[in-house]
Amino acid sequence: MRYIPLSGIVLCGLMLLAACQKTATAPVVQTGAEQTALYLPLLAGKRVGLLVNQTSIIGEQHLVDVLLANGVNVVSIFAPEHGFRGDHDAGASVKSGVDSKTGLPLWSLYGANKQPSAEQMQQLDVVIFDIQDVGVRYYTYISSMHYMMQAAADHGVSMLVLDRPNPNGAYVDGPVLELQFQSFVGMHPIPLLHGMTVAELAQMIKGEGWINNAEQLQLSVVPLSGYQRNRPYSLPVKPSPNLPNDQAVALYPSLGFFEATPLSVGRGTTFPFQVIGYDKFSTGNFQFVPVSTPGAALTPPLMDKVLLGEDLRQAKVQGLSLDYLLRWHALFKAQQEPFFSAAGFMDKLAGTDQLRLQIEQGLSEQQIRDSWQDALQHFRQQRQPYLLYP
Repeated sequence: MRYIPLSGIVLCGLMLLAACQKTATAPVVQTGAEQTALYLPLLAGKRVGLLVNQTSIIGEQHLVDVLLANGVNVVSIFAPEHGFRGDHDAGASVKSGVDSKTGLPLWSLYGANKQPSAEQMQQLDVVIFDIQDVGVRYYTYISSMHYMMQAAADHGVSMLVLDRPNPNGAYVDGPVLELQFQSFVGMHPIPLLHGMTVAELAQMIKGEGWINNAEQLQLSVVPLSGYQRNRPYSLPVKPSPNLPNDQAVALYPSLGFFEATPLSVGRGTTFPFQVIGYDKFSTGNFQFVPVSTPGAALTPPLMDKVLLGEDLRQAKVQGLSLDYLLRWHALFKAQQEPFFSAAGFMDKLAGTDQLRLQIEQGLSEQQIRDSWQDALQHFRQQRQPYLLYP
């Protein structure tokens, strides 16, 4: 059973029919937001809140502008990490205020207040989530979706998720999060690469009771048309300042762990999450210098230092690779230098302390991968009722 109200079931049926039609070429993918005819009628006479950012587009227009042009009563905008316009560095404070273009109240859901207040929710009948995710557990947009779902369930507000493709949707891989390591960079007992879209994941969060009062949440989704999770999907808008292209998105699952080490993965360059480097010793000869980059990396790791390392801009990568992490760890060990400079953060990123301990114990990549398989198989079975696409 999928946890979607009647309107959502109708939408799913229509979209799945379109997705399954056989054509000579790959079908054109339509996002949930683009299919306005399917959800605008649901918003008539409703007070609407939006959890959106710069990726919430319909062609060349932002979802906010499309809704206002169609007479929808948009009451407020909520912004996740990186802000409404996507111009804040990772971890940077996102302030509430007023959107200069529309004059609408703009509320930050990143920082001290990750969940809307009761007063903010009481002004709404429905809240829309429309944000491009990248399918990696520690990418925090799905954490913001979780908190919004919780607020909607607590205050009797309906929630509508407009689905977008997962560019890493072909992969289910990595350690499954253990709840004692739950944090804003990992809230759900899912693998690092879960292979689900945000709409599928929203249904799983509700269906598995991962929020309180889950049965009270009225959740609807507008699925994608023409989407197959195994087909490549190029993002039309960069999802955050330091994931500027498809290569960075593909490498992010493998390089994100380096944020818990002394190394640079290119923040403060024009190729973030496409390089690895260090100033004292290296596994490669590629040279780069991270510099302060307002809106992307104000104080990047190893700022203004000449680094040597690996250029991965042309690397062939599929899913999660531990090779980079293991090789650099071995180099640091040979130099008798600590590798996991933020061990607690590493464990939050991994969702477990086992990955760090396995690396420190000298296990091979295959041995580490073997330790994940039972939990991954359980997850694949657990997620099956919530999947919307082949």
